[in-house]
Amino acid sequence: MKLKVNGKDHEVAAPDDMPLLWVLRDLLGLTGTKFGCGMAQCGACTVHLDGQPVRSCVLPASAVQGRPVKTIEGLSLQGLHAVQQAWIEEDVVQCGYCQPGQIMSAVALLAARPQPTDADIDAALSANLCRCGTYPRIRAAVRRAAELARRTA
Repeated sequence: MKLKVNGKDHEVAAPDDMPLLWVLRDLLGLTGTKFGCGMAQCGACTVHLDGQPVRSCVLPASAVQGRPVKTIEGLSLQGLHAVQQAWIEEDVVQCGYCQPGQIMSAVALLAARPQPTDADIDAALSANLCRCGTYPRIRAAVRRAAELARRTA
């Protein structure tokens, strides 16, 4: 099947029902997207499909043929994305396992709502679970990313 991931075309030999997560990790070597629950409940596997956050652990790779997929590795070709920079500045990461999914959801939120309220942030990231409980720092980082993005716009 032919996939477009992070702006590059790839041809992979995978069963039609193979989850996109495993194609990304095992066949393309893009290990930034994490396996968490395998049931689309935790958000660790979040990637963008057509610019929208989706759970790659339950999405068959065959369903995304010809559609743009973006992983955490593809957020920015020139340094850090504003959300990644804000994550560092706000010292969000504790164990870090959920962070790629959190960041991908935050990027999608800011694309849709450049100046989100706390309620917007909570709603957009509510399906991304953090076992370490860094939610206040995540919210602060999203607000900081919005500020950084406004400065560079």
